[in-house]
Amino acid sequence: MMEENEEQSDAQQSDLSLKGNEHSFRLHMVTWNVATADPPDDVSLLLQLNSPKSPDLYVIGLQEVYSGPLRFVSDTVFDDPWSQILMTTLAPREYIKVSSIRMQGLLLLFFSKLEHVPFIRDIQATYTRTGIFGYWGNKGGVSIRLSFYGHMLCFLNCHLAAHMKYATERVDEFEYIMDTQTFDCKKAPRIIDHKLVFWFGDLNFRIQDHGMHFVRSCINNQTYSLLWSKDQLTMMKSKEQLLQEFKEGPLDFQPTYKFDLNSNTYDSRVYRTWFGFNGKKRKPAWTDRILWRLRPKAPPPDEPDYSSVGPDVKKVEHVEEDEEYPLKIRQESYTSNMEYSISDHKPVTSVFTLDLKKMYETPLVRLQAEGDWSADIDAMVLYSPLQPFPSSTWDWIGLYKVGFTSVLDYITYTWVKDDEVAFNEEIMQVYVSKEEIPVRGGECVLCYFSSTLQCIIGISEPFKVHESKVASEEGLEPEKINGLDKAVANEDFWN
Repeated sequence: MMEENEEQSDAQQSDLSLKGNEHSFRLHMVTWNVATADPPDDVSLLLQLNSPKSPDLYVIGLQEVYSGPLRFVSDTVFDDPWSQILMTTLAPREYIKVSSIRMQGLLLLFFSKLEHVPFIRDIQATYTRTGIFGYWGNKGGVSIRLSFYGHMLCFLNCHLAAHMKYATERVDEFEYIMDTQTFDCKKAPRIIDHKLVFWFGDLNFRIQDHGMHFVRSCINNQTYSLLWSKDQLTMMKSKEQLLQEFKEGPLDFQPTYKFDLNSNTYDSRVYRTWFGFNGKKRKPAWTDRILWRLRPKAPPPDEPDYSSVGPDVKKVEHVEEDEEYPLKIRQESYTSNMEYSISDHKPVTSVFTLDLKKMYETPLVRLQAEGDWSADIDAMVLYSPLQPFPSSTWDWIGLYKVGFTSVLDYITYTWVKDDEVAFNEEIMQVYVSKEEIPVRGGECVLCYFSSTLQCIIGISEPFKVHESKVASEEGLEPEKINGLDKAVANEDFWN
């Protein structure tokens, strides 16, 4: 890890001068083992909402989200409490949840600024169990992969085997997850095929050899570097080729495990063993980590490539793509958040800047609201394809209030034309019944959802839905005017 720091510094210097056709995007990442606790009332510090630079993307990986039988059943129908607070906190700032996946206690969420959503495609999510006999989902990995302006990214949130003596098993579990997770994508069918991979979570690597007193002394004196050489993940990187391809910033923050609940005090409890003797306190460790892997450049033709796999054709395609559409990454920060104490782990956050050349800059569909909108008259939506895409009669256009939380948070929707969308200059139109338009009005947007691509591929400019004149003149309650759900018609919905 220390050797990589000099390389990273050089790379950062060379990346500072961007070409005119390259764009910078800010990515805020969080990993936190929440130890079955419910979320705090305020997650502003966790998301750095007061930062002068707002992220373009948020990726949040949690471990040990409470999954008792009753809660887990309800979470399959409704969003879990952690997803709810993150969505309601970020939605007013115009972030929407683009994708999420949960495997028992493992939860991964991907949020994006609304402006980028039509350029996030090929979204897929999957999971791998590595818990008891490979069937129980208490350990393993969940991942979300996607194309961001044409660049293939993958985010892997893991919770690996616990306890000091299982360092090798942790590496085996990671390699098993990397080998077995596959995606329905010719360009990047496996995690390792993606241009940029983030690996993070409660990886459970410990600090070995050093005694408790020495470790705590280093923490108190903030001489963390004295502990780095005995960090198991750093030690395992010297043995494993795959681990060497993953970079990590310096661990210049205090170990994030294990704390007494509701405190910043390291483990002080007395443990009872099977035979009644006192067990040892847990030694502090950097169990919670965030690493990344930028796909290695292909070697010159006369040098064999032992690390890469797959047909030579794919390698050539990757080389040409990387040269024409470069992607660079630099880590802006990497730290723990000591402000939160609901868990025996502290959350770890990292902010990255992605410098890339966009492979496309126009959405697949342009759409707009035509004329004045209110619940007094049927409304019209105009849309036209800007590029070819696999259209379907199951495509639909949703009406959303500004500040919506996810693709499912629509007010109403309408199907597109029954015949397939053709790639031409024709402007098509669909109608939205006045019965489905909110009578109290508000600021709204329209989103075109592709059922084949399973993502939003076009968003309108915000527009005003006017309050119903009929409703105000006759003094009728909103729910008596149309069939809209009371929750949508309620005044609080728009406030």
